[in-house]
Amino acid sequence: MKDLTHKIKTAMDESRMLILGASVLLGFQFRAPFEPGFDSLPPSSQYLKVLGLALLLVFLTLILSPGAYHRIVWRGNDSPEVNDFTTSVMDFALLPFLLTLGIDFYSVVGKFLGATGGVLAGTQIATVAVVAWYVPGLIWGRKKSRPRKNSKRGTEVEKTPLKDRIEQVLTEARVVLPGVQALLGFQLATMLMDGFDKLPQSSKYIHVISLILTGLCVVLLMTPAAYHRIVERGEDTEDFHSFASRILLVVMIPLPLGICGDLFVVLRKVTRSMSFSVATSLVFLMFFYSFWFAFPAYRRAQRGARATNERK
Repeated sequence: MKDLTHKIKTAMDESRMLILGASVLLGFQFRAPFEPGFDSLPPSSQYLKVLGLALLLVFLTLILSPGAYHRIVWRGNDSPEVNDFTTSVMDFALLPFLLTLGIDFYSVVGKFLGATGGVLAGTQIATVAVVAWYVPGLIWGRKKSRPRKNSKRGTEVEKTPLKDRIEQVLTEARVVLPGVQALLGFQLATMLMDGFDKLPQSSKYIHVISLILTGLCVVLLMTPAAYHRIVERGEDTEDFHSFASRILLVVMIPLPLGICGDLFVVLRKVTRSMSFSVATSLVFLMFFYSFWFAFPAYRRAQRGARATNERK
């Protein structure tokens, strides 16, 4: 039990490392279309930047999903499936992140060294990422993989000690916070840029709404810490665990709205197509909610039905 708890906490800590690494890139992706130098990029580079933003949002969706999965499916208790899910998600999430990194290096370096220099820089950084992140797993991972001892491990749930559950929910909140902070920083800075004044009035209103939603998320993510100190005086209680778990899930409702609102603003500025911007933003909104809520709810119902059948 203790070993499983440690594995899950380690997985969440590693997710937090990836979010910290991506948070600066996320702010840059959103902010770039409003910078004066963006208009001087070739159209191909501008559209690649939009593609990089889309890939980074896929990364964000995947890397933030284990927290919701752990809260909704297992109610904060530990199971081997939580560790397996987090590991699988991390494997996939690194791919869109390294592609975004390559695109950004190509776009920025290519502005100074030309297309050839940009391609070389982007390819090199993406290749290094592939070698560093995936090759060791291909070489040594298969040797270290162990077969599952129990085919029913997906239905197992172990009552995790309160102290560990509270530590995990706070870690999961810390996984979400850096990405939200990067987004909030971009949204605040954008309103002081020349590019913002040139936006259509409707895009400005959408940006302001997105800013308010993101600010709400930041406040809510900081609430468990204040509640733990002020209400519980730092003591671990079931009430605090339930409160922190609900706050984490509540945050993940307005967050996609704030992200997709600004995604619409960026897409409309770059592509000048209202229909494409609306459609793409709605697709990403559905992707966020499906992966964060619909899929965990389905897995929870599936686990409940399986447990009921096993009791019969």
